[in-house]
This record gives sequence, C-alpha cells and structure tokens, in this order.
Amino acid sequence: MLAVVSGQRPVHSLLGLTVGPAYDQLVSLAPSGPLRRRLRPVLRHCGRFHPGPGVIEAFARIATGERVSAMAFRLEQGPDLRWRCAAVEIRGPRP
Repeated sequence: MLAVVSGQRPVHSLLGLTVGPAYDQLVSLAPSGPLRRRLRPVLRHCGRFHPGPGVIEAFARIATGERVSAMAFRLEQGPDLRWRCAAVEIRGPRP
C-alpha cells in the first residue's frame, strides 16, 4: 500500500488485495495523498490490534525526510483464508 499511495506503483496492483470501499479509497488517495511528491517514504513503525477473529486493524508511521505521516488500515480474512485490505486512511502533517 505504501508503494501505491506514494506513487511508486499503480493502484491496480492492489486490485485482488482489497475488498469493499478500500480500492476506491486508494484510488482517491494515490494521486493526491500526503505521501506524493516528496522524498521516498520510509516505514518507521507498525502496530496492530485484533478486535476479533479474522480482523486486524493496523497502523504505520511513515517518514519522508523530516515529516511523519500516519496510515491506518483494516485487514479482513476471507473465506479463502486470504487477508485483504477493507479500509485505509492516511493523515499527513499539516502545512
């Protein structure tokens, strides 16, 4: 996801790895997200929470130079036991 929202990979590369509105969220985030048009992003820290079986809510802190952004996403395990992104949100530093 980081490669997509930073413009390093096309959004359609995550087509089979998303469900529900997550793909549409990525389509809207990728061209104008806070991780575009800056230095190459570096993953600083990840964390997770398991609210129930088959669900992971995760976050990542991402640095681009001196700036730090946050990405939160929800992963859901499908009947085929594959994990897919169901929601994503990115918050960046305010100018």
